[in-house]
Amino acid sequence: MTYPLLLIIHLFAAVLFVGTVAFEVLFLEPVQKRLPAEVRKALGRQLGPRVRAVLPWAVLALYLAGLDLAWQYRAALAHPASSSFAALLALKIVLAVSVLAHVVTALTLSHRNRLGNALRERLHVSVLCHMAAILVLAKGMFYFSW
Repeated sequence: MTYPLLLIIHLFAAVLFVGTVAFEVLFLEPVQKRLPAEVRKALGRQLGPRVRAVLPWAVLALYLAGLDLAWQYRAALAHPASSSFAALLALKIVLAVSVLAHVVTALTLSHRNRLGNALRERLHVSVLCHMAAILVLAKGMFYFSW
């Protein structure tokens, strides 16, 4: 696959994933706390299946395209201290792996019915912060240098 096509897939998948998490953290979770229980349940019944149907595909596309994009820079990644670009790209990859670990943890705990609301909210906030840093690094790798 060509680099521009991979980049477009990666960007659209990132927009969908980051946008979903940002919507949940900044809007949905705070508003849900003020809604009656029956409205929260109805909202969950409507949103939940849609998110579970779409988001895994976006995450899969995001990470597969990201791996292919990173492969194009394998020479730089072999020596991450050799340039600011390589260091920032390596840091971006570490954060992306951490996000994936957060997602796997949340899914595992959810399937075991051990993901409480407080932990879910903390995971969401952490993922959002990680992704904000990844977005800054994604641009910064091409503009920051030392």
